[in-house]
Amino acid sequence: MSGKSLASERRFSSVLIANRGEIAARVKRACLEMGLTPVPIASQADAAEAPSLAEGGPLCIGPSTASKSYLNQAAVILAARVSGAGAVHPGYGFLSENADFAAALEKAGLVFIGPPASAIRIMGDKIAAKRAMLAAGVPCVPGPGEPLPDDAGVIAALAEEIGYPVIIKAAGGGGGRGMRVVRSSAEIAEAVSLTREEARRAFGKPELYMEKFLEKPRHVEFQVLCDEHGNAVWVGHRDCSLQRRHQKVVEEAPAPGIDPALAAATGERCAEACRQIGYRGVGTFEFLYENGAFFFIEMNTRLQVEHPVTEETAGVDLVHEQLKVAQGEAIDIAAFSGTASGHAFECRINAEDPESFAASPGRITLARFPEGPGIRVDTHVSDGYRVPAYYDSLIAKLIVHAPTREEAITLMRKALAETRIEGISTNLPLHVKIFNDPDFVAGAVTIHHLEKRLKEGFPAHA
Repeated sequence: MSGKSLASERRFSSVLIANRGEIAARVKRACLEMGLTPVPIASQADAAEAPSLAEGGPLCIGPSTASKSYLNQAAVILAARVSGAGAVHPGYGFLSENADFAAALEKAGLVFIGPPASAIRIMGDKIAAKRAMLAAGVPCVPGPGEPLPDDAGVIAALAEEIGYPVIIKAAGGGGGRGMRVVRSSAEIAEAVSLTREEARRAFGKPELYMEKFLEKPRHVEFQVLCDEHGNAVWVGHRDCSLQRRHQKVVEEAPAPGIDPALAAATGERCAEACRQIGYRGVGTFEFLYENGAFFFIEMNTRLQVEHPVTEETAGVDLVHEQLKVAQGEAIDIAAFSGTASGHAFECRINAEDPESFAASPGRITLARFPEGPGIRVDTHVSDGYRVPAYYDSLIAKLIVHAPTREEAITLMRKALAETRIEGISTNLPLHVKIFNDPDFVAGAVTIHHLEKRLKEGFPAHA
């Protein structure tokens, strides 16, 4: 089928936004910029804070709990049909990496703004993903790309061959769940048993795999963009090592201190992997980086929360690209060099206590965000908005872009000082500490750095 005929078959004029919060606002803005009609949806909790349907507000698709609204596939598809939307953008989280949902949309004659269901299935299974990456020449963490057998003796032998410490992971896991670090042969049997049961309960599948546990890695990821004409490019890399309980807090692009030749070689391998599995849309390859080497850990088959730092440094609108690729258009390979212009940071502003990290839902009495050259704020909140207790605590993303990393740090300090959110607690004080932490300012901290600081305390002057 030619690209022209494929594009004409996939054309749509309206997009149902199957998400909420700042990402729904982000996708809505992109749709309007491209002349597409956005169709927002909302749970009862979110609908209470939005304009009425008569005023152009969202379609209410169910009760406040996510399982009965944003995760209700039948309700989302019905909303698309009722509204006449031709496509569905899943944002991130919720149904964004659900292969069955992607397949159901296509069966219903709707365009899923994301990869094919087959690619989601491959990359959603950690073992299948590792096999695909090895086949494409993507560097992986040492360990067999096969599920662990039931035989305890064979498992123990595999651990010895890899070398302790090792990490046991659920094949269908994610979000920091379904994994255990094992440091000696005495711990291996119990670790496998506990992780297998956790995997069965949390993900519905008991399959496990084993890899070498890296002690002091950084978390570096590569952004990719692909169309259905066989074109695939990598669009820069990011450092996401500032994490708490496996959840990212601050991201930056490009990742500091990475050899350009190594980055280019790794990015090209990622693009080749996409070609081999027939990927479409945007995606992110996540790596651990240690001692000058990359080790693949997983791929996210969706738009990432931290996509703005790549947009700022690569000069591309990734949501625009998603929409164009979903229409069947070919990407402009020449527009993507993989090199970054300047440096960008993103702070995730959450409605949570900055010390205990307990969620802080409630009414925002005042919301003031900074403005000016190099400052960007992605948010859905304003004065009077009530943060619901049912969902993720992210309420805004504060992004800065400057010619150098040092200038970007200075600009972020200024932007944080000018941000005011009252009525609820937020993690703004934590971000202020991070951007005055001498180790973070120096660059290249490991994934354990923030947890260590939270346990031991930040330097007195931070």
